[in-house]
Amino acid sequence: MTYVVTENCIRCKYTDCVEVCPVDCFYEGPNFLVIHPDECIDCGLCEPECPADAILHEDDLSDAQQPYVELNAELAEVWPNITERKAPLDDAEDWNGKEDKLKYLER
Repeated sequence: MTYVVTENCIRCKYTDCVEVCPVDCFYEGPNFLVIHPDECIDCGLCEPECPADAILHEDDLSDAQQPYVELNAELAEVWPNITERKAPLDDAEDWNGKEDKLKYLER
């Protein structure tokens, strides 16, 4: 089991979660973060730290959020690891809570 970064992270990319992760399992793309499922120890420390409520346990995903399991696994293999908190994207607050953001994901 693992935690999964979901759609609301797109174009926000808050990194509060990275700061509390004891195993450094977050990976960073241009406008999204992902969790490497083979590295996540299922501790749950990241979930409450996300200001966008974009991190969920795999068991708590809705049907619409299921594709993010595979997306996290795929992108964690190609994006660089992130281990320190950074500033969110400049317009993160404008994008927080918007729907249908997958089309804006930059790979």
